[in-house]
Amino acid sequence: MSDIELIDSHCHLIFENFEKDLEDVVLRLRSKGIKKLVHACCELTEIPKLKKISHEFNEIYYSVGLHPLEAKKWEQSSKSLLRKSALEDRRVVAIGELGLDFFKNENKTQQIEALIPQMELAYELQLPVIIHCRDAANEMIEICSDLSKKGKCPDGVLHCWTGTPKEMKHFLDFGFYISFSGIVTFPKAYEIHECAKIVPNDKYLIETDSPFLAPVPYRGKRNEPAFVENVANFMADLRSTELATIARESYKNAEDLFKFDLLSRRSSC
Repeated sequence: MSDIELIDSHCHLIFENFEKDLEDVVLRLRSKGIKKLVHACCELTEIPKLKKISHEFNEIYYSVGLHPLEAKKWEQSSKSLLRKSALEDRRVVAIGELGLDFFKNENKTQQIEALIPQMELAYELQLPVIIHCRDAANEMIEICSDLSKKGKCPDGVLHCWTGTPKEMKHFLDFGFYISFSGIVTFPKAYEIHECAKIVPNDKYLIETDSPFLAPVPYRGKRNEPAFVENVANFMADLRSTELATIARESYKNAEDLFKFDLLSRRSSC
């Protein structure tokens, strides 16, 4: 067993490529000292599966929300369904994965129409948001700025950070955390390396985004939560510090954001 304690702040384990060996995946993450992980939700139909898996494995908490690439599935009833799902289960620690993605899809209006109600719901429930932002930083900054001016911008994290130092500063100014995935280990991810070096000690998380984006030396293979240790090691090298420091800081930051053990405002199932 590892002496290091870690939190994988973003992963997906209900996909088909985990069906045959999920218990082994959990055993491996436990052997690496991963005490908690946040399973991100991509669409509303996933919620029953997420609830089930989170009650099977004590380490797993989850979010509820709609991914921007699924924005066409947003309906008038979606916000109410998300509210109910968040309120009825203490294992729900965030709203998301929400956001904007203009790399794969240009339906900006549709994505924004799904994004804003989720941001409003998170603020209403005092839950953080998990933000997916790809090739859409300017638009996301504008939306967050508008919410901030109204005093209604929720807490949250920019997951799987791929932006520039300048963009990162904007999101930090809103109070958001920045989460680094296996991409930070890629040799040519120069701007992400720079962001990882300068992000404040109390404002970064680490994640795998399993099963995607496996870190070096597993690049190209299926990713899994145990590999978050590789992300932590690389972050330690970039920040000229020790693995134990990255583990301690990122763990505390995840606890501060998601408040895993401070969920009395919602009923326990």
